[in-house]
Amino acid sequence: MEKLNGLLRVRVIRGVNLAVRDLRSSDPYVIVKMGKQKLRTRVVKRNLNPEWNESLTLSVSDHILPIRIEVFDKDTFSRDDPMGYAEFDIHPFIEAVEMKANGVPCNQIHKKLVPNRQNCYAEESCIKCVEGKIIQDLCLRLRNVECGEVEIQLEWINIKSV
Repeated sequence: MEKLNGLLRVRVIRGVNLAVRDLRSSDPYVIVKMGKQKLRTRVVKRNLNPEWNESLTLSVSDHILPIRIEVFDKDTFSRDDPMGYAEFDIHPFIEAVEMKANGVPCNQIHKKLVPNRQNCYAEESCIKCVEGKIIQDLCLRLRNVECGEVEIQLEWINIKSV
């Protein structure tokens, strides 16, 4: 059995300017994948700027695996239409978790990640410690689609050793 390092709460906040896949709108939902884990938000009907505000929790045993966010348009009589995807590495986030465990002070920014051609960040993303919790707010530009971004927040949840 793999060693469980902790839990990663992925709060899927909202979609911004998502692509039209139906007549004038879309019925979007998000799938969050890490390794063999796959979680999903609810569908927001007829909305290109949906507000999900849903927390999905992944177990983390290997911080080398990237997280993949996929957006789909829910269809009733046909296969759901892809609306783009984004991938990001959680290694910098895990490093901040380890720094906190080693006594690095809280209530400060641990690391800033900037957008570039190799990542999906739409804007600068800061990993910070707030009230004893490691948090990262991300705005991710969707790939393989004409437009769209997804805003999420990561939060680390420690697992108590028995």
